[in-house]
Amino acid sequence: MAVSSSNIKKKHNYCISISKSSLDSLLQQEQQQVTPKIHSPPSNKLKLFFKSSKFLAFLIFLLGFLWVLKMWFKIDPTAPFWQNPCSISSGFLISQLNSNDSLSGIEFWEQPDGMGFRPCLDFSEKYRKESAEILNDRTKYLMVVVSGGMNQQRNQIVDAVVIARILGASLVVPILQVNVIWGDESEFDEIFDLDHFKNVLANDVRVVSSLPSTHLMTRPVEEKNTPLHASPEWIRSRYLKRIRREGVLLLRGLDSRLSKDLPSDLQKLRCKVAFNALRFAPNIMELGNKLTERMRSKGRYLALHLRMEKDVWVRTGCLPGLTHEYDEIIYNERKSRPKLLTSRSNMTYHERKISGLCPLNALEVARLLKALKAPKSARIYWAGGIPLGGKDALLPLITEFPYFYNKEDLALPGELEPFLKKASLMAAVDYIVSENSDVFMASHGGNMGHAIQGHRAYAGHKKTIIPNKRQMIPYFMNSSISEIEFEKIIFDLHQDSFGQPEIRTSKNGRDVTKYPIPECMCNNTMTRSSI
Repeated sequence: MAVSSSNIKKKHNYCISISKSSLDSLLQQEQQQVTPKIHSPPSNKLKLFFKSSKFLAFLIFLLGFLWVLKMWFKIDPTAPFWQNPCSISSGFLISQLNSNDSLSGIEFWEQPDGMGFRPCLDFSEKYRKESAEILNDRTKYLMVVVSGGMNQQRNQIVDAVVIARILGASLVVPILQVNVIWGDESEFDEIFDLDHFKNVLANDVRVVSSLPSTHLMTRPVEEKNTPLHASPEWIRSRYLKRIRREGVLLLRGLDSRLSKDLPSDLQKLRCKVAFNALRFAPNIMELGNKLTERMRSKGRYLALHLRMEKDVWVRTGCLPGLTHEYDEIIYNERKSRPKLLTSRSNMTYHERKISGLCPLNALEVARLLKALKAPKSARIYWAGGIPLGGKDALLPLITEFPYFYNKEDLALPGELEPFLKKASLMAAVDYIVSENSDVFMASHGGNMGHAIQGHRAYAGHKKTIIPNKRQMIPYFMNSSISEIEFEKIIFDLHQDSFGQPEIRTSKNGRDVTKYPIPECMCNNTMTRSSI
């Protein structure tokens, strides 16, 4: 709530609470004073009350009070949320809603045509016959150690299940390596619902919590050098003989190692793991759904996954565009630790920017959303870590879209306590609220953005804005065009970037968990043979 210093020298927010018993007592006293002794019918009492001078005085007082709130304190009684509710401390300013938002924002919330695509995981007869032998095997066990953040670990768990199926081995519940950046020591069953994971995969891969006594003394064969894009044939030729001989195979460093182009049944298995088996633990689901309900309590909402943390700017070779001082911080950090730069070290920042390789900053996100006709009254849930520069870095976005919340804003006192210092659990909460949103957009690709994009496609192609950075950035950098012309150009560039159905096989190397058509989804126009 913004208050002019010329009108009010000092501002106070008061939250007055009254008990139910006290309120009932006051109402009873008032009723005794104003109710006549004559026992007239209820309808007559209402008529007399509405015609009385007291009702007229009350109505005038109420309208006057609302006018004072709106004009003097700049409070809009129709606002979807208080920006500074009593239980929430937010420091952000709020501005007036555009009176035309309710009409102009309709187009923004429209969902893409899903063309009737639905989940379709019909495994072949050959796959089903092989399952009986695989599930009865008690001689081969696959152990995996997965690393990185929660979404990176999630991808590796998907691949681990598929590799276990390829080798016909039982999968020991994956070991989550301690995250060196966040110091998160969460185990599998703290993040995911282990019983659900086992039950969903019961007809595909046998999942065990630990090695049986017959294999406890076995020294596992350890492998750290699985190549990129390993095919099922390579995995069998490399590992099958060894796991049969030793009984246990331990794999590390699985990130993006398994080929994205697999036989149809294995692609379906990847979808089954990603979209069905890997459900978050019950306590995470409960909190994520509560926050979803709070965001949805006033209608539709947009979820943004913002990648503006310090390490993101360092690793991408990009600059945050805040001040010269912050640019120097990133430049010096990258210079002192050159290995942090993930790829294309020969490119300059400007070359990366115009190639669409940099995350969008807050100003760019705000301009993009405006161009895509997001109403100023849109309620936004933002997922991600605290950006470099703190919440001040978000001000260009908050100024345009003041109803801006994260999990800390929405959670009641104590609700986040079990998740503090557990980055993976906090990321899981963000994932749930983002996946449930009416519209989702990530400011940069990354594992979480890709995972949610695929999950929303599998759920019926819910609207997912995919920024066309390569084509739009030159217009962001062109100050000679008017804002009206800019917004029209940007809107036209994104007409096919709202999460419409897209065939995975149109481009080699696409992940089926990001593009689930045609292996994992079908519609009435697709025959079984085409799937």
